[in-house]
Amino acid sequence: MKLLVAIIKPFKLDDVRDALSEVGVQGLTVIEVKGFGRQKGHTELYRGAEYVVDFLPKTKIEIALDDDQVDAAIEAIIKAAGTGKIGDGKIFVQDLQQAVRIRTGERDSDAL
Repeated sequence: MKLLVAIIKPFKLDDVRDALSEVGVQGLTVIEVKGFGRQKGHTELYRGAEYVVDFLPKTKIEIALDDDQVDAAIEAIIKAAGTGKIGDGKIFVQDLQQAVRIRTGERDSDAL
């Protein structure tokens, strides 16, 4: 099992969710986050005052997957979240040691 974590642009969330559904991903967790990478923020003008936005709004998606679903999920996210511009995001894949469904006590792949 793997835990896939994707950081994407917020306006791409619906596209990514639809693409993941098409490849058989059944559930995911979405978190609104702020951060920066190579973009390093930007300067904005508000009511005549200029200020620096150091942290940009992003959306973090976490998905627990069986090993055989990981590559399809990664490709789906890349296609749906990509704009070809800086700040499209990153995908991280981690080993997932154990999963337990609270309601039934099912474990590992059965719990996903």
